[in-house]
Amino acid sequence: MEAKESDEGPRTGLRRRDLLRRAGAFGALVAVPAGLVAAPAVAAEERGEVRALAATEAGTLNAVLNRLIPSDASGPGATEAQVARYIDRALAGPFSDAAPAYAAGLAALDDYAAAQYGAAFAALPPATQDLVLGDLEAKRATGFVPDSSAFFEMVRMHALQGMFSDPVRGGNAKFAGWDLIGYPGIRMDYSAHDQRLGVKLKPAHHSAADFNIFNPKHGA
Repeated sequence: MEAKESDEGPRTGLRRRDLLRRAGAFGALVAVPAGLVAAPAVAAEERGEVRALAATEAGTLNAVLNRLIPSDASGPGATEAQVARYIDRALAGPFSDAAPAYAAGLAALDDYAAAQYGAAFAALPPATQDLVLGDLEAKRATGFVPDSSAFFEMVRMHALQGMFSDPVRGGNAKFAGWDLIGYPGIRMDYSAHDQRLGVKLKPAHHSAADFNIFNPKHGA
């Protein structure tokens, strides 16, 4: 049966709204492991070359992230938020133990896509990419250790972290993730009016790196 084309994400329940609801978008703001929080800060605007992933791996990962958190009418997605940059930096640092799993998983993903649909994952049309990701999530895709679902869930959780964690870690570029869910950013004070129910706060667009109190080098 021919898959229906969609720009909202996989047809297997992975649309943006489902992805956020399943993980809890606001919970993702604080879901970053302690090791990453303690890592040296990197300027939010910094743009560097790929650190941990090979070029082919980075291309495959970008394609996956673009389907998990696509750009659509509700706002920007993984591309604009630089989610792949967040994951790559983490794999070069506090997530280094996961680097082999990413290398093996991305290779297995391309092998499975080629065997089932005749091309590497990034070369497939979006609707077919959604089918492949659906197979991963449902543990139907072969060639993964321990299984395809474990790889899918690892990437999904890191994607959420990259979309919604503090921009200082390389993702959530230009506060795209925080704007998407209406989180105003880090503020040092809240007025009585700000704390009233139903009040929509103006985005502060401040990262932890903007405040000396959160800077690990402060006072050194």
